[in-house]
Amino acid sequence: MNWIRALAAAGLSVLLPGAGHALLRDWTRAALFAAMFVATVVMLLPVQELWASADGAITDVPATVADGVAIVEAETSALAQFTVMFLVLFAAVDAGLRGLGIADGPANDDDAPACPSCGKPLDDDLTFCHWCTTRIEREDEPAST
Repeated sequence: MNWIRALAAAGLSVLLPGAGHALLRDWTRAALFAAMFVATVVMLLPVQELWASADGAITDVPATVADGVAIVEAETSALAQFTVMFLVLFAAVDAGLRGLGIADGPANDDDAPACPSCGKPLDDDLTFCHWCTTRIEREDEPAST
């Protein structure tokens, strides 16, 4: 099931960088990728021309999308297009790897308890992993019958 979650996170990140990280509940990275994407689009793409072509009405969506693609191709350099696509691809790969649990980053503390199922750090007050909802049996607590 982890690979389905990873594919969903990567797919959402292709649509909107940061959305896949939000699915994984990595709020800091979600905000970072979303802010980077919005800033990159505003700085590198011809936003004024795109907004003027839409006229605020979405009545003819295929024509609007085709016009938008034509405007972006005509008014944007290849380097700017590459930068936007690289950011989208990087966000998708990062979300996919984090969804699989491959790129969790450095461990915070070796003595901290970790979930036996997903390996993420546990909250001492909970009897389950808040990441994967696996029930945790503590050694210091008697087993419930």
